[in-house]
Amino acid sequence: MSAHGSVTVRVPAKVNVQLAVGAARPDGFHDLANVFLAVSLYDEVTATPAAGLTITCEGPDADKVPLDRTNLAARAAELLAARHGISPDVHLHIRKDIPVAGGMAGGSADGAGALLACDVLWGLDTPREVLLEICAELGSDVPFSLVGGAALGTGRGERLTGLPVGGGFHWVFAAADGGLSTPAVYGEFDRLTEGVEVPEPAASPVLLDALRTGDTTALAAVLANDLQAAALFLRSSLVATLVAGTDAGTL
Repeated sequence: MSAHGSVTVRVPAKVNVQLAVGAARPDGFHDLANVFLAVSLYDEVTATPAAGLTITCEGPDADKVPLDRTNLAARAAELLAARHGISPDVHLHIRKDIPVAGGMAGGSADGAGALLACDVLWGLDTPREVLLEICAELGSDVPFSLVGGAALGTGRGERLTGLPVGGGFHWVFAAADGGLSTPAVYGEFDRLTEGVEVPEPAASPVLLDALRTGDTTALAAVLANDLQAAALFLRSSLVATLVAGTDAGTL
């Protein structure tokens, strides 16, 4: 929406209902089969004309959000401006509700939100395929944050194929007392799989069918994340969180 010369974009968090991870590639990335699902937990990014590029943030964990050019929202504004040969003169205000460093693509959401907000604010009308190229340059999860819904991400997660979803799924999110960095988790995955043949990642047909039919019980039975073992090794207290959830009756 737009008001008083500003543009606000609301962007959802995501969960990985399946994350199949391949062996490390020569470029340091991993091939993935990443089944993304957007959830109704949002960040908002507001773009307002300014004399330069500045960022502010409010909401839970706002103190953990960088307010310099390392923020994906700032990088999105810079890349979009560079594509069009203009100066990234904008103030970006992020209202956070997505947990920071929680694996829910909060930073990616802010990048995608800033990209779209700036595109509208500056009247650029950038083609969707170009926006997605910029998203992929920003990070592996950013294209999905722009697209939303449900999708299978391949490559390093940036190549998306939309997926049908036949109903609503209700999730329980438990916030830990601190996040885990993505590079650290992938590094631990590499350590744990050293000397082991890692299979090529592929989406589970059973899981995709459960999404398509909206079968909550069937979906819960096949949820899978190849990074879970690495995350639990880095932060063993998460085991108790998972146990508490299942003991409370979650699927």
